[in-house]
Formats: sequence, C-alpha cells, structure tokens
Amino acid sequence: MASIDEIKKERLKKLQQIQNAGELAYPAAVKRTHTVAQAVADFVKLQKSGKEIVLVGRIRAIRGHGGSTFLNLEDGAGSFQAYLKKDRVGEKPYAFFLENFDIGDFVQLRGILFKTKKGEKTLEIADYKILAKSLLPLPEKFHGLQDEEERFRKRYLDLIFNKEVREKFEKRAALIKAIREFLGKQDFLEVETPVLQNMYGGADAQPFKTHLNAFDLDMYLRISLELPLKRLIVGGFEKVYELGRVFRNEGVDRMHNPDFTMLEFYWAYADYKDMMKLTEQLLTYVLKQVSGSTKITYEGKEIDFTAPLPRIEYSALVKKYTKLNIETLSRDALANEAQKLGVSIEKAWNKGKIIDEIYKKYCRPKIWEPTFVIHHPSEMFPLAKQRPENPQEAETFQLLAAGGWELVKAYSEQNDPLVQRKAFEAQEGMFRQGLADAQRMDTDFVEALEYGMPPTAGFGMGIDRLIALLTNTHSLREVILFPTMKPKQ
Repeated sequence: MASIDEIKKERLKKLQQIQNAGELAYPAAVKRTHTVAQAVADFVKLQKSGKEIVLVGRIRAIRGHGGSTFLNLEDGAGSFQAYLKKDRVGEKPYAFFLENFDIGDFVQLRGILFKTKKGEKTLEIADYKILAKSLLPLPEKFHGLQDEEERFRKRYLDLIFNKEVREKFEKRAALIKAIREFLGKQDFLEVETPVLQNMYGGADAQPFKTHLNAFDLDMYLRISLELPLKRLIVGGFEKVYELGRVFRNEGVDRMHNPDFTMLEFYWAYADYKDMMKLTEQLLTYVLKQVSGSTKITYEGKEIDFTAPLPRIEYSALVKKYTKLNIETLSRDALANEAQKLGVSIEKAWNKGKIIDEIYKKYCRPKIWEPTFVIHHPSEMFPLAKQRPENPQEAETFQLLAAGGWELVKAYSEQNDPLVQRKAFEAQEGMFRQGLADAQRMDTDFVEALEYGMPPTAGFGMGIDRLIALLTNTHSLREVILFPTMKPKQ
C-alpha cells in the first residue's frame, strides 16, 4: 500500500497535468442547475424532458468497467450515481478523467438523467469539470480515522464519513432555531453583549485572561452572560435574551468544555416560580419541534419532559442521599462530615460551597427523570434573592436530568444594591483567601442596581448539554463541532 506521502506526490503530478491541459484546478465559478436532492425529487420530470442538468459535489467512489465508469457524487443534500462513457464524452476526455481524477475531488458534471437496468437513478455525463483537486486521500483509502480524538481533531473528515454526526449538528441548528422562535413569540428581544470584559462575573468559574494592547489593559473572556443582560433590564427592556459563547478556564470532561454555548434570558416583573413555568413551556415547544415528542431516549432509558415536572427541595435531596441535615450543621461540622464522605475541601470554602461539593458527588448523579431542584443555600447564589420565609435559602432552581446533567440554572434576581454589595464583598473575601472561582466585586453592576432594577427572573441553559440529551450522546465533544483539544505536540 502506498504511503500518504507517495499518494500526495502522485496527486500533485495529476494536478500539474490538469493545469498543463489548460484547466483551472481550483476555479471560482461554478455552474449548478440542481442539487442532488432536487435531481431525485424531480427525476421523472427531468428524465422525460431529456433536459440536461448540472450537478456538483465530491467524488466518493469510482468503479471502472472498460469503456464505461460509474461514479458516486455527493453534495450537501445527498448522493447520486453518475455514468461516464467513452462513446459519449470521447476517447481522450475519457482517458484524461481516469488518469487524473480521484476519489475526494470536487467536480461539476453535466448530462441527462436515466435509469440503469437495475433501476438506479443515474446522470449520464456529457461533460465534466474539475472544481477542486484533492491532494490527500480520504481516510478509507489508507488507515481510516485512527481514534475518537482524531475524529474531533479532523471534524471535517468525521462529517464526510459519519452521517449520524452531521445529523446531530443539523438537529443542533434546529434546536437553536426553535428556541429563537419560542422566545420571539414570548416577546423576548435578542441582544448581544461583550465577550471581552473588564471584570468577569455571573458564575462561579475561573476566567481566561487576555490583554488589550490599545488600552494597555488586562481583560477577561466572559464566563457568563448575566450581568450585562441585567444592566439592560435596568435600562428599561423587560424581556431580553442572548445565545452566545462563554469561556471558563476549568476542567474538561464529558459534561464540560472550556468554551460552550449558553442561552440566558431575563424577564422583568417575574420571579423564579414564573420562570419554572416558562421553562416547562420552552422545553415542551423545542422538544416537539426538534424531536416530535417531549419523551426522549438517553443511553437506553426513556426520559419524560412532559409538564409539570417534579420539584424537590435541595436540602431534602441532600438529606435523602447523605442523611445530613444541612440546615442545622455549622460550617465546621459540615466540613468534618464532608471528609468522612471522602469529599476534599479547601480552607477558603464557605458552608454553601462545601454542601455543593457533597451534593455533586452523592446527589446529582441520582437524578434521572427531569426534576426541578429548588431553594439552594443562599451562600451558593450571591446574585439571587433570599427567600423571605427562610433567608438561609435562595429563590432558585436547577433542572437536572439523565444522571446528573445540569440543564438549567435560574432564580429570582437580587435587585437590592445594598444586599448585592455585601454578597460581592463576601465572595471577594473568599477569593482573597484562595478560592479561585469565587465571584468578584463588580462595582459598576452595583451602581447600575442603585439606579433601580425591577423584580426580575433570570434563566441560564447550556445548549450543548441539551442537544447531547436530544441526540443520545454521551459526551459534549460529540455535539460541539470543534471541541477544545490538547495539541499532539
């Protein structure tokens, strides 16, 4: 078997022969009358008319039979058979094609449609043209895609060979379209906010730091969409949303990628209870649009998103799986219990952070059916309102499903500037003590609240996680076109 270098050398020779024949091997102009899908749909009509059509695409197979050759041509809409015959195109053009065209080349084919004796819809080629000469062979011609990581590094090849991969990303696009349709019907305004920020905020995460040369200023890639969107609520918009990339300098695993797509929206004059109802409506709409049902199958189990979804108190969930009463335990007592449970803690952690690490290990993986977990410890949510009936808890919910996938985080937004400043100060204190993912003091945001923000509910959802569930995909890397990969060298 020839090596890749040998194959490339041979193809470069063919490229030169095409150019020596006066042909452009990489022309800009293309003449196309039909896609493959259109040729299939209108086949009977086109065949009867005897009208010539022009198809374009990549050659995926070449099968020679003496004076005739069959090709498989593939474009973005499908695959179609083409027939090249020496008697039809002429001896020299026929020989030139066989000598210089390869699987992987992009071509333009003109001809008429007919059916073979086996009933296969086929284009009889009257003329051909090179559109792009491929210099490297497609994987099936040598070693194939070596491993899963190779598929992610060379996603373009993954898309060529794996139809189910393309279908996942088509479904992803349909999901985003459905989300926009739903929010549009609810009168939400789509906006864009800065990716580069002077101060990051809105989530417990470490940022990526960069430098703006024009201002000689260190800046951060956003870790959340939250704080700029709430400034817009202060500015008078009542319903705003953004679909955008966020960046978190944290671990990489099946549920996390350093940059990912978030949907966040904010709704003035609403609270977390209103938001739970809207979340159910949103999921019902998009699941029916994308999958045709509110029931999906994930890793062999059926998951039912039919509203109303069950609710469970956060403290009750922790008690159910750990026997710990988090309402009565002090910070230090809870730290001792965490160590007994094998949960490593840090000195800078407050009670809420310790509870959450226990919860992530022992409780979250147990949730399979879509469930709203409500009323988290207020220390965990410095941007959320406390419950009037129990200030130790916040007006919050998370939507969990499929063994621990956190799909949604939402809450009644804190709009009291004095309380918000104290919460930021507490977070800033933990940051100084060494908690790298603590939230930072954002004085500009506090000042915005001092001008007045109405009661507001906020919502955040990871698009990648939802599409992973809808496509029965184990890892986020399968539903992100170009996931973050460590270089080979």
